[in-house]
Amino acid sequence: MTDLFDALTFKSGAVMPNRFMLAPLTNLQSHPDGCLSDDEYHWLTKRAEGGFGVTMTCASHVQAAGCGFPGQLGCFSDDHLEGLTRLAKGINEQGSVSVLQLHHAGMRSPADLIAVAPQCPSDNAETGARGISHDEVLALRDDFITAAVRAAKAGFTGVELHGAHGYMLAQFLSPTINQRDDEYGGSLENRCRLLLEIVDGVRSQCGADFLLGVRLSPERFDIRLAEMRELAQRLMNEAKIDFLDMSLWDSFKEPMEEGFAGKTLLECFTELERGEVRLGTAGKVRSAADARRCIEAGADFVVVGRSAILHHDFPRQVAAHSDFEPVANPVSADYLRKEGLGEAFINYMATWGGFVED
Repeated sequence: MTDLFDALTFKSGAVMPNRFMLAPLTNLQSHPDGCLSDDEYHWLTKRAEGGFGVTMTCASHVQAAGCGFPGQLGCFSDDHLEGLTRLAKGINEQGSVSVLQLHHAGMRSPADLIAVAPQCPSDNAETGARGISHDEVLALRDDFITAAVRAAKAGFTGVELHGAHGYMLAQFLSPTINQRDDEYGGSLENRCRLLLEIVDGVRSQCGADFLLGVRLSPERFDIRLAEMRELAQRLMNEAKIDFLDMSLWDSFKEPMEEGFAGKTLLECFTELERGEVRLGTAGKVRSAADARRCIEAGADFVVVGRSAILHHDFPRQVAAHSDFEPVANPVSADYLRKEGLGEAFINYMATWGGFVED
């Protein structure tokens, strides 16, 4: 039986020293121009120091117009290289695998933040987003690839492509949001095309020894579980990526979609043939028991969010205490400061009901 503290080797050659990956957590801490702040550096390197096998950044936008929230870390300009290089070095020095998550918010970009209409695969009346042209699709593809090259230049071990949670790549995957009539819309094959072309481009430009992952979510935001299973199987069969990070909201809930009764969301993906591709799960992995349950159910690694905010050294706590449970919420702002959160992040967490003491 795989143990949470067994090393995990990826196809690229990168070695994760244990089975704990830091979730790519929104934290609002960087500068308005996307440059790294000291607070974001401290938050992330403290998690690497705390024993996470992979330390992943927040979603980092590949175009200025793809910004999804204030204080978002950017990767769309060489102006970001100095901070990204500092961050990669700080994570790597702790023996953690450094991963930059690449992102575009699409129609979820706040218009008042980006100062233009948000973008989408097709015009979207609900959000006021405009459909992007064919040339803009190609430019978006190339900007994801260029951002990955920038991450490699900065010294990151790899990148993850954010294809989940209703952001731009997931908007292309949706059969309802994506109403394009060119080769990037219509059939599932066409709706997957942009993501798959980005995968091909990153692998071509960054080489076989660059770690490459994809994040998908199988429910919500007009996404179909059956289609995400088909896409996941294709990504595993083609084996151009190193890992698939499934963001499941709750790893052990039963799917909402008909036809999958009697199994958990996690089982919908662990039962696929994964070959050389590693599979991770995010979704209510909060305690030592939760983490072990995911590994015992067939996941290769666990992706930890909430408990990583509460405990910078969550993996080390689990190693020391096999029955480790995170501290109960609400916690004080001072507690979170001691765990490495800056004021912007603490204020953001205060918007999560019951997380921070009033």
